[in-house]
Amino acid sequence: MKIGMIGLGAMGRAMARNLVQAGHTVSAWNRSGGSVDGVTMIASPVDAFQCDAVLTMLSDDRAIRSVLLDAGVLKHAKPGLVHVVTSTISVAFARELVALHDAAGIDYVSAPVLGRPDVADKGELNVLAGGAPHAVDKVRPLFDAIGKRVWEMGADAHAANAGKIACNMMITMAIEAMAEAVVLTEANGLTRERFFDLILNTLFGSRSYQIYSANIAAGNYEPGFKASLGLKDVGLAAEAAKEAGRTLRMLSAVHAQMAATVAAGMGERDWSAMAALTIESKD
Repeated sequence: MKIGMIGLGAMGRAMARNLVQAGHTVSAWNRSGGSVDGVTMIASPVDAFQCDAVLTMLSDDRAIRSVLLDAGVLKHAKPGLVHVVTSTISVAFARELVALHDAAGIDYVSAPVLGRPDVADKGELNVLAGGAPHAVDKVRPLFDAIGKRVWEMGADAHAANAGKIACNMMITMAIEAMAEAVVLTEANGLTRERFFDLILNTLFGSRSYQIYSANIAAGNYEPGFKASLGLKDVGLAAEAAKEAGRTLRMLSAVHAQMAATVAAGMGERDWSAMAALTIESKD
């Protein structure tokens, strides 16, 4: 397939490389320039929309609105194109994108992904796909190139975004749960290393617990996923809860703690740095 890409951050670059390796012809536009081996850099987002499919990996709602909507890019799209947004965006914005693409006569698929840059490098992302079945089927070869599994979230594209936001919310809750457990266990002479060995081999052996317990045990919060982005994502969860007319108390707690982490100057560190704030606090 001829694939346009918009956004070449750490995740976008990995996706582009894997699409090329899978035999696709990839053309990309990036706000800050740069290059990827095997990828043709193009002059504008409009050029990307002349392909069979476009994969957008920009940071948030605002970036997508600025690059695509404010510039009127959709009206220049090639007939039959499918636009896939893999970014973590708000549920409300995903609904808006569906309506705007319908008005422009373009198929739209929400396909946020689970996985950090190291997972993206290996082409092992989990892809949460939401949208019309015929559109999802058309871009399935893209998903096969960047991911290990496609999780179909249904015909309503925004459901995939709700699923991704909920997953990230739960990761922050896991980080905070481990931090609070460390407070209790270390106060009673049990090292965090021994405690984590216990939970990883009994109750909580998932990838999130494995990755972030290792960060907490080592006190090493080099960014894999920045706390500033984590704050953005739990903010999206808070927005979705408000839209649903519900109060989610655990979400409120981790949202406040992630905000405090960023306010403490750790926005560029890994979002598991939130644990350091909890463990070191004397409140």
